[in-house]
Amino acid sequence: MVEEVVIEPPASVTGFAARDGRVKTWLALGFVFTLAWIPAGAWDALLGAALALWLAISWGGPGLIAIWRRSLVAFPFMLAALTLTIARPGTPLAQITIAGQEIAITDAGVVAAATVLGKAWLSVQAIAALIATTHFSELLLGLAALRVPNVLIMILGVAYRYLFVLQDEAIRMLRARDNRRAALPDRRAGRSIAWRAMITGRMAATLFLRAYERSERIYAAMLARGYNGHPTLAARPPLQRADYLLLIGGGVWFVILLIIAAT
Repeated sequence: MVEEVVIEPPASVTGFAARDGRVKTWLALGFVFTLAWIPAGAWDALLGAALALWLAISWGGPGLIAIWRRSLVAFPFMLAALTLTIARPGTPLAQITIAGQEIAITDAGVVAAATVLGKAWLSVQAIAALIATTHFSELLLGLAALRVPNVLIMILGVAYRYLFVLQDEAIRMLRARDNRRAALPDRRAGRSIAWRAMITGRMAATLFLRAYERSERIYAAMLARGYNGHPTLAARPPLQRADYLLLIGGGVWFVILLIIAAT
């Protein structure tokens, strides 16, 4: 059962951000998969992908600086690629000693690590730009159009909405804790770090139990309102000519990048 509700972007939104959510979702996923196929050391292809991405972000998007700032969240996880500098065989560039063991940093490892870092950074930027310019319901529509199983779409939709329920529950627990905490003048409230850790653990356990009970009530409410196991998605109008041209142009550019990387 599909709810006939049309979601239109605000009139103030222009450029790439104003395009259909399905188009932006398909292009973002296509961009990520294209980067995955680019081999190590294909710097010209990575540069072309970066320029295309930054042009799309600048074209009516949230701005390059904002996207770069958001992409820094994944930087600690991307540092795991630095292990490739010592894992790939090649010509040694430097020697380091760890626990009495000499390890060589190779040229092939440096190239592989730099390539993985570049592809990961660009992929995070693409997803960050997609999230910043696309409503979550439009993301689900794009995934549904790609024939993603309904059960996965339903899980994503419920998980996204349930995050706000958990947030409200946690805020109420923190407010209740603060109301019951007494602080004497010139004395710090609370006890040792171990005591604080114990209280935090009990609060987390209580939050889990409350979340489980709330999920049961939400599911009962869904059944009472006609939920039949299928996701309810908003209907979208057919794609416009500009959307098809954008999809075709993006697909052609992805193929060109792969050709450049292979040559």
